Amino acid sequence: MKDYQKSFLNLAIESQALQFGEFTLKSGRQSPYFFNAANMLKGSNLFQLAECYVDAIIDNNIEFDCIYGPAYKGIFLGSIVATVFSEQGKNYPVSFNRKEVKDHGEGGKKGRICSKICRESS
Repeated sequence: MKDYQKSFLNLAIESQALQFGEFTLKSGRQSPYFFNAANMLKGSNLFQLAECYVDAIIDNNIEFDCIYGPAYKGIFLGSIVATVFSEQGKNYPVSFNRKEVKDHGEGGKKGRICSKICRESS
């Protein structure tokens, strides 16, 4: 197991994002574990979490034009990942969606969709 994978698992366990026991999933299926990523955003080191994502992206040679953070929790995670990349001299724009229609300010602008979106490595 690589260092970033160990770090990610430690963060998941420390923040109680990864829990072991008896769980009934939304599908109705029983599972011996449950993963709630939102818990990682509450009680873990977000910078260290972003470093795990950056290391996974680099390790898997994922090419992309921008970082996409889906609303709502993904917006600031994408921003932190972009910050880690910028510290390495790699600057990427951050994009995000809205769950509701914007009806104020400049009324919203249309942008292009990123050619590749970052995803968790397996």
